[in-house]
Amino acid sequence: MTTYDDQASRGGAAARAYGSVGDDLTAVVERVRASVEEVIEGKPEVVRLSLTVLLAEGHLLIEDVPGVGKTMLAKALARSIDCSVRRIQFTPDLLPSDITGVSIWDQQRRDFEFKPGAIFAQVVIGDEINRASPKTQSALLESMEERQVTIDGQTYELPSPFMVVATQNPVEMEGTYPLPEAQRDRFMARVSIGYPSAEAELQMLDVHGGVNPLDDLQPVAHTHDILKLIEAVRGVHVADPIRRYAVDLVSATRTHPDLRLGASPRATLHLLRAAKASAALSGRDYALPDDVQALAVAVLAHRLLPTAQAQLGRRTAEQVVQEILQRTPVPAAPQQQTGLGMGRGTSAYGQQPPRRL
Repeated sequence: MTTYDDQASRGGAAARAYGSVGDDLTAVVERVRASVEEVIEGKPEVVRLSLTVLLAEGHLLIEDVPGVGKTMLAKALARSIDCSVRRIQFTPDLLPSDITGVSIWDQQRRDFEFKPGAIFAQVVIGDEINRASPKTQSALLESMEERQVTIDGQTYELPSPFMVVATQNPVEMEGTYPLPEAQRDRFMARVSIGYPSAEAELQMLDVHGGVNPLDDLQPVAHTHDILKLIEAVRGVHVADPIRRYAVDLVSATRTHPDLRLGASPRATLHLLRAAKASAALSGRDYALPDDVQALAVAVLAHRLLPTAQAQLGRRTAEQVVQEILQRTPVPAAPQQQTGLGMGRGTSAYGQQPPRRL
């Protein structure tokens, strides 16, 4: 039988692995965060979620009305990292081969030569992804899930790290196609930037009025830095009660009367990975229930489909997730449940005390 002392032992190993790069994590994250916030005014929570998805090896969907800075956020994040970047403007006439690549006949070699598409980059910006047809949208499915592209029976690996940052307008806008369920499920999180406050918008006029802030944005982190951070996030410890809590939240979406489609097992995995990245951004090498709660709406809501009755009652998926969060019991700390001491200097979840960013 596994005890909480066993969990503490495993957690201690994760803490030692994390501690070796903890200071680097703090410095690099602060540089990237400050760089992006130079462009995106007054939206620190949006910038934090973007970094969380990056370190959790996920993909980000930015959905909002035109003109609030969706593409600006995607470009700022990409330019702050010294990685290869490609931008794809999704249009109704865009073809799948424009994204994945195409094999072209070489007259000299008398053989087909593969020409990589725009997806072969470490950060891929998909602008207005829902303006392309579902056929073209489906070209992203394999690359986003398996990080590879298969053309004419040949499989090509994508570079690492690999992240798709896609923007879209609400589906009620003219000339858009709703993303299919399989496509939305591959995005780890969805974020809406929203309108800025009056003060932030006034500051934006002063800063952005004469020049484009992206022109002066320089990379503040290298590819190997991001790979080290991703490896550190993988070592963040998650206690069994928190794993169970994530499973309970996702399972509740599958039986909720206001939903005709709940979250998938992939959503559970994404929620756990995002919670680990959030813990690392908070300076901890262990996850807490607070990490899961803070990310539940962003990770789960875009995957859910409300019933017709819920839509008539103007019930949104975000409201349903908030209700599930209120109804699902939050796990108590292991030492509170068992009464076992975790040793001096350890937390309730069997880890070292948090380090502040």
